Amino acid sequence: MVLPIYAYGSPVLRTVCKDIDAGYPGLSQLVDNMWETMYQDGIGVGLAAPQVGHPIRLFMMDTEMIFEKYKEEYEDYPDSPGYKGVFINARIHEETGDLWAYNEGCLSIPKIHEDVMRKSEIRMSFLDENFTPREMTFNGFTARVIQHEYDHIEGKLFIDHIKPLKRTLLKRKLDDISKGKINVAYRMAFPK
Repeated sequence: MVLPIYAYGSPVLRTVCKDIDAGYPGLSQLVDNMWETMYQDGIGVGLAAPQVGHPIRLFMMDTEMIFEKYKEEYEDYPDSPGYKGVFINARIHEETGDLWAYNEGCLSIPKIHEDVMRKSEIRMSFLDENFTPREMTFNGFTARVIQHEYDHIEGKLFIDHIKPLKRTLLKRKLDDISKGKINVAYRMAFPK
C-alpha cells in the first residue's frame, strides 16, 4: 500500500527516532509499504520511517536503481553499482573524506532543491531487514543518500545544512508546503 508522505512542518519530521526490535508491530508490512511508496512513479531513492509518520529508526534506500537507470552519468562514481537495503537502528560512527556538494531534494519538502555539503565516506552499523547486525563503509552517492535518510531519523532535514540566508529566502515556499499549498504527483499528509 502506498503511504502518504508527511510534509515539512509535521512534528514527526523533527523527532529523534527510537530504536526498535524484531517485535515491532507490523514491521514487515511497514517495510513493504515503504518500498512501494518509494518506488511509486520513481519518486525517490530513499525513504525514512518518519516521512510516513513512524518515529522509529528505520530507513531504506536503493541507489542500485539510479546507477542502472543513469549508467553513463554515474559510471565513474566510486560506489557504482550502488546499494539496496533496509537500515534499522542505524548509527553512523565516522564521516571521512572530502566535503562535496550535491543538489539534494526531499519527498517531504517537494520542489525545493539545494546544494548540500557532505563528507564522501561513512562507516556505520545497522541491522538489516532480518535483524542481522552489519557494519559497513559506504562512499560517494550511496553515502550521501544514507546521510540524508539518517538525518531524518535524527530529526533533521537537508535544509538544516544550508546557509541561514538561503533558509530565510525559502521561508515562504516552506510555509506553503506546510499549509498544503503544493501540487505533487504523490499523496501527502500535511500538519494540522
